[in-house]
Amino acid sequence: MAEGKRDKTADLIALTTVPLIMVLGNSMLIPVLPKMKAALDITPFQTSLTITLFSLSAGLIIPLAGFLSDRISRKTVIIPSILLYGGGGLLAGIAAVWINNPYPWIIAGRTLQGLGAAGTAPIAMALLGDLFKGGAQSKALGLSESANGMGKVISPIAGSLLGLIAWWAPLFAFPILCAISAFMVWRMVQEPKQKEPPPTLREYVHTLGSIFRREGRWLFSAFFAGASCLFVLFGILFYLSDWLETKYRIDGVLKGGILAIPLLCMVTAAYITGATIQKKGRLMKWLIVVGLIMLAISLVAEIFLQNRFWFIALVSLGAIGRGAVLPCLNSFITGAVRRAERGMITSIYGSVRFLGVAVGPPVFSWLSGFSRTVMLASVA
Repeated sequence: MAEGKRDKTADLIALTTVPLIMVLGNSMLIPVLPKMKAALDITPFQTSLTITLFSLSAGLIIPLAGFLSDRISRKTVIIPSILLYGGGGLLAGIAAVWINNPYPWIIAGRTLQGLGAAGTAPIAMALLGDLFKGGAQSKALGLSESANGMGKVISPIAGSLLGLIAWWAPLFAFPILCAISAFMVWRMVQEPKQKEPPPTLREYVHTLGSIFRREGRWLFSAFFAGASCLFVLFGILFYLSDWLETKYRIDGVLKGGILAIPLLCMVTAAYITGATIQKKGRLMKWLIVVGLIMLAISLVAEIFLQNRFWFIALVSLGAIGRGAVLPCLNSFITGAVRRAERGMITSIYGSVRFLGVAVGPPVFSWLSGFSRTVMLASVA
């Protein structure tokens, strides 16, 4: 059967595992961070670095991963990256159990995980863009964003359950999940052959400059919107996790379940959005604007409604707005460039998303030191 006509369900299933396991890298640890802080006797800033350094190392290396995926192949980048991701988790877990002063080794393991994460979800997004066209592409990218969101829903509960064993138990889940995902991508994904010759580094830089001269105005806006959504998401989850535990003594699986509520709202909104936009440019633009306005309104309202139930409801409202924004951005960015340029553009987009995640927890931690009002108002 011709490549364009064959059933690509297996490819889609395998590739959606990549953003699913990638997002576990941060979200599964958030519920156990207070326990890790107490066990290792470290500061809140040092605790936040376990999230920040993972995302920062990923954000810095993603453009290189994008170049390599355009030059060699997507799968050749994705599979070793997933295995490095799992290996970093294993290093951090072993250090936590068997080394007397494990914090530096945990940070090293988390940094390795970030390097591995650089070649996962952004490159998988480019590969989905290669495999699917038109409305099918929007739907596939929406499912990918939903898988990303589903990982965020599952991970607080999974992290809390594993945290009942020990705070370091989630670290040992990464190598198992990564091995499964790498095997699925290896066996199930049939990457289309590249029809154009791969770019040299000089051509890559020249093409990148041409793209941003031609499309830079809207690409910068889209990149900033995506980074802002992830910045607020991980910042507010970091704050909410600590707030529930310190103020209300809510811990364990119950806290994981509460953290999962806004994430479930986000993944539902992302799935519905991806299934309905069908490359309708005007509709996607309006959904991005409305979603960002919803997110800003929810942050402002959280200043005045400090009851925990209202706070969680408003965080969930912002999550719905975020779920409307991200699939539209994915579709715009992935569909706007040729296959030979797709890896570099999606990798830069992935890089700024990771940087948004990286700065979220420390910035929210720093701003909350002034007051909750300052934190929420400045972010809004």
